[in-house]
Amino acid sequence: MTSERTFFGHPWGLATLFGTEMWERFSWYGLRAILATFMAASPAHQGLGMTEQTAQAVVGVYGALIYLVALPGGWIADRILGPRRSVFWGGFVIMCGHISMAVPVRSAAFVWLGLLLIIAGTGLLKPNISVMVGKLYPEDADARRDAGFSLFYLGINLGAFFAPLVVGRLAAGDRWHLGFGAAAVGMALGLLQYVLGRRHLRGVGDRPGMPLPADRRRRVLTHAGLAAAAVAVLLAAWAATGTFSLDAFTVVLTVVILAVPVAYFGYVMLGSHDLTADERVRMKAYVWLFVAAAIFWMLYDLAPSKLLFFAQNHTDLSLFGIRIQAATTQSFNPLFIMIFVPVFAALWVRLGSRVSTPQKFAFALVMVGLSFVVMALAAALAGAGRVSVWWLVLVYLIQVFGELALSPVGLSVTAKLAPQAFKGQMLGIWFIATSVGDAVGGQTGRLSQVMSDPAYFLTLAVMAIVAGLALLMFTRRLREMMAEHHEPALPAPGGGPSDTNGRRA
Repeated sequence: MTSERTFFGHPWGLATLFGTEMWERFSWYGLRAILATFMAASPAHQGLGMTEQTAQAVVGVYGALIYLVALPGGWIADRILGPRRSVFWGGFVIMCGHISMAVPVRSAAFVWLGLLLIIAGTGLLKPNISVMVGKLYPEDADARRDAGFSLFYLGINLGAFFAPLVVGRLAAGDRWHLGFGAAAVGMALGLLQYVLGRRHLRGVGDRPGMPLPADRRRRVLTHAGLAAAAVAVLLAAWAATGTFSLDAFTVVLTVVILAVPVAYFGYVMLGSHDLTADERVRMKAYVWLFVAAAIFWMLYDLAPSKLLFFAQNHTDLSLFGIRIQAATTQSFNPLFIMIFVPVFAALWVRLGSRVSTPQKFAFALVMVGLSFVVMALAAALAGAGRVSVWWLVLVYLIQVFGELALSPVGLSVTAKLAPQAFKGQMLGIWFIATSVGDAVGGQTGRLSQVMSDPAYFLTLAVMAIVAGLALLMFTRRLREMMAEHHEPALPAPGGGPSDTNGRRA
């Protein structure tokens, strides 16, 4: 009997998904590493000529929408396409988006079309490829599944590490569209591997989990089309008034994104939904953790905008005597994640229940705040000339310590605290915290118009550190609300999977 071919001891289908995700993340992080600087570059340098504040706001809402569309993307896979086809078409649309951005014309229309396609495609691909990884294993194979996800997330970090190096080098010298083209090639390679490796998936994700009847599908498509048409009409009417501007548009999108979790938590908390008393108390605790996570991502995800501009404008881009691109600084984060994931994984196992979830979140907030204290010092020194790139190395190192304290427990605590009636939906809500943080973080760039860079970084640092200390002060109360150290009046909902690898999938 011939033994089954495996991928590091795992089903060979994992190799297919590993490669697909690695190349998709290559395309995503490659684009992210040059997008803000491309938008802020003058037309003479083949850019869009935005102010840095506007570019930061655009990059913020772009990142926010990427996480927001994961909710409808998961629904489409569950009810219409199935995960396998959703991943394929999502990757195809992403590739088309990068190709659109790579078209070497002066018109910004191809850029906006490209970003729109990438957002839509990522919504289909991202939530569903992770689902397929989980379905490669039997229900009772928790340990193997966790190990498989560890390999899968290694692919994410490999793509995130190499993308800024390659894309940043190709885009140097105002060759922006060549960089965008490299991102398109990366997604094309991922799609090719996905198609060629389909047989190894053995039918995983072929069918939607809860398919819609044909009549309801038509009704949903009709409603979606009407909603899209209504948005288009509103935008056209706004443009016709002559008051439309890119800055105003990003503000409106930020308000809409902020309204999503407010409406959702209001719906859950104010409706009956047969929630038990314990479930309502836990939801109140979760809201505070959600806010803490949003503040963390608000600072953390300024890496591809505010920190990238600092690298470009105020940093001596020389590392070990080798000249690097500003985009290369975006590789520091995934490098540190790959180095320190095993360290923090062992640390959390060793500490066990002695460190609670609120304490981990508080530590994360303090760390990201301290990283911006370092940025404030670097910005102050940069007033007298360019500073060493090692300042940014230190900033990203401190931030990774915070991420590895917050990100791995996010999905787990969400699954633990979610009411039984909302357990599946709540896992998507965790990613909305990132969406909110990205959108608001993008708008903070406007503070640069009324304060210096050192003051800007210090203001955000104080906000995060104060939030972390406040969370630390109320740890005992939150643990009681979360039932982390007492028995609930009624049985609690079961736990869920945890991303122990520090990078959001």
